[in-house]
Amino acid sequence: MNIDIKLHKSDLPEDLDLGNIIAVDGEFMGLDVKRDPLCLIQISTGNSDAHIIQLDRENYIAPNLNKVLSDESITKIFHYGRADIAHIKYYLKADTKNILDTKIASKLARSYSDSHSLKTLIKEFINIDVSKQFQSSDFGGELSPAQLKYCANDVVYLHKIHEELNKILVREKRINLYNNCLKFLKTRVDLDLALFKDDIWAH
Repeated sequence: MNIDIKLHKSDLPEDLDLGNIIAVDGEFMGLDVKRDPLCLIQISTGNSDAHIIQLDRENYIAPNLNKVLSDESITKIFHYGRADIAHIKYYLKADTKNILDTKIASKLARSYSDSHSLKTLIKEFINIDVSKQFQSSDFGGELSPAQLKYCANDVVYLHKIHEELNKILVREKRINLYNNCLKFLKTRVDLDLALFKDDIWAH
């Protein structure tokens, strides 16, 4: 697949129309929210495109991006949104609204598998074997073409994957469970940011 990749510095262009359903992903320097800065946000409309925003880590001022993320009329598809949304809230001070999540959907729909990685889902539903070579690379500096392609791959397939997972959830009568999990996601992120990492429901 040829992907139209556009790199934006600091923020999205003000006049960019992304439509009403987008795929979103973030890249950080690690998984500890307060230690490891948010570096990039990538967005796809689902039309073989990827808008990659290289954030200004001196101030994280990105009003156009924040407006999109907090707009309830725009659906955002994540894969393991828990980490992305926490970093977005901590660094961009934005509350991401109207969220779907392919990892949560996969765990509920694909009980026939114990692998719910994005690579696995792309292989199963798109029949493409993507490289995750640059998953653990430095996204804090200048970005190589290979890194940009990796970032694009993280969002361009999410629309189709969610569509296929949703069919299974409906067929197996698990769609209400999925929707209720999505409602809890914001609270799970708030627990993470409050440093409650463990399962609070455990004995």
